[in-house]
Amino acid sequence: MKFPPALPVLRSTELRAIESACAQAQPSLMERAGRAAASWALNLLEARPGCVLVLAGPGNNGGDGFVLARVLREQGVEVVVVSIAKPSRLPADAAAARQRWLDDGGQILPDFIGTQWVLVVDALFGIGLTRPLEGVYAEWIARLNVLNCPRLALDVPSGLNAETGALTGPCVQASHTASFIAHKPGLLTLDGPDHCGQLRVFDLDLPPPAASGHLLGPACFADWLKPRRHNMHKGQFGAVGVIGGAAGMQGAALLAARAALYLGPGKVFLGLLDPQGAGVDPLHPEIMWRNPGELPMLATALVIGPGLGKGEGACLQLRRAIGFAGPLLVDADGLNLLAEDPTLQEMLAARSEAAILTPHPAEAARLLQTTVAQVQADRVSVACELACRTRSIVVLKGSGSIVADPDGRWFINPSGHGGMACGGMGDVLSGLIGALLAQAWPALAATLCGVHLHGAAADQLASEGVGPGGLTASETMPAARHLFNSWILH
Repeated sequence: MKFPPALPVLRSTELRAIESACAQAQPSLMERAGRAAASWALNLLEARPGCVLVLAGPGNNGGDGFVLARVLREQGVEVVVVSIAKPSRLPADAAAARQRWLDDGGQILPDFIGTQWVLVVDALFGIGLTRPLEGVYAEWIARLNVLNCPRLALDVPSGLNAETGALTGPCVQASHTASFIAHKPGLLTLDGPDHCGQLRVFDLDLPPPAASGHLLGPACFADWLKPRRHNMHKGQFGAVGVIGGAAGMQGAALLAARAALYLGPGKVFLGLLDPQGAGVDPLHPEIMWRNPGELPMLATALVIGPGLGKGEGACLQLRRAIGFAGPLLVDADGLNLLAEDPTLQEMLAARSEAAILTPHPAEAARLLQTTVAQVQADRVSVACELACRTRSIVVLKGSGSIVADPDGRWFINPSGHGGMACGGMGDVLSGLIGALLAQAWPALAATLCGVHLHGAAADQLASEGVGPGGLTASETMPAARHLFNSWILH
């Protein structure tokens, strides 16, 4: 059995190009979208009696809503459509959908009252909205969000920027979102996951589009999920070297080294900058402690940064690590040191093999000499810019982590939850990726697997009652090992 293929994620310009190319398609994309959403709406109703409320906006999203309303009414469902859009200002397809609704006996009201609805459909605004909603539309959204029934958004919850995931102002809190043609970045990152509810994409019977962006899943790295032969020895699985752990920050380096153990490298070396380091990990004595300067000669892949600090010794170790000929991952204080030293940045970009950088938004902001707000304003663009500028693979961590490579490819990770917002999670991620690098996984495949695996392990734990609240970074390690092996046996 194969993993489902990686689904495309399209930006607004790409979606507009597809819509333009299909302008003469029959049935129209609007008809297909409305019918697809109506099929899901019928499932959500589960034959319950009652009335469906459709809020139709002044654009093509409103047209999708008119089609949905007509199809539901044809199925015997009572539907109320509310719209204040002027017919003369509607796009042609939306105006035609509105007129057909009226011709078939439907009515359009200027407002809605009561809380008797069994389903509310948000067909107000689609992917083109970038301004804050005000006036009547803002009032409707506030009233809609407190209704005690399912709320189905068409294409994107109104008020959410489909390009970035940022809230433009008041936003529909959807329980379900029926999106069309392909995934949009804003549904998957920043505030999108908190406002979309259950997300389904309907391709409208269009062929899979070419895309530089994809939804991250096991299909993205499945070619490297291979079972081990019986006749193997530890030298064939490489060695991870973790450099970090300055005074008072040994735990970060320990977490990275321990996480690496759980994905099966032949050896794990730990080089602590704190000279008073314990010399042995009582929980995992398999980890071998060495002087950090020795690790480039012992390891097949290096992870530097967890608990590294910013002293002179840290700068020296980072410079040596960047000169390492093998796979390299830079995290945490390693990124902060990079941000302060243009020479190190030039060395990084000149490496023959792309390094992996795993910044959170504040670290990305320092590297790009901008603000966290600007990073979060367009996470996909920022990750791609940073990957291009540093000639590295970049993981911009956060809600819907973005992985971007220097060639312009990017991925959004859907796995994980808010319980991962706690200390040590980034260190564990670095160790997981480092373990795969040591085992000769290509840098991009190792990064994609580590990012998705880490979030999926946390999801699995939450389904078993371990988290979200109170989940610890250490708990994700054995869960990641179990899931990783299950993927290999898939």
